[in-house]
Amino acid sequence: MGKPRRPDPDDSEVRSGAPGGEDPPVVLPIEDALDLHTFAPRDIPDLVRDYLEACACRGFREVRIIHGRGTGTQRAAVRSVLAGHPLVQMFADAPPERGGWGATIVRLGETPGDMTTDH
Repeated sequence: MGKPRRPDPDDSEVRSGAPGGEDPPVVLPIEDALDLHTFAPRDIPDLVRDYLEACACRGFREVRIIHGRGTGTQRAAVRSVLAGHPLVQMFADAPPERGGWGATIVRLGETPGDMTTDH
């Protein structure tokens, strides 16, 4: 899968895949949850960044990123992006009924200047 493209604030989707690349673009609706199971590990960091920006543009204040339980590699990649992202106020394991440690709940701030650094 190609590199995800930056979201347009007027789009209602995130597109993953570079034009002319070897993989066709994947269009994702912007919802309050993103399931990463079908994406290649190399695409996860850019996809998560683009997803967070698109969600913030649409006014989402909390989202869930489903990375799975597995070996923890995807979870670590997701959390690495979250820890350095200016829109992220905080993140934590999802409650058991929303995926437990196989998903991460992310609280988004309104603007990068309003963020706190507590994780």
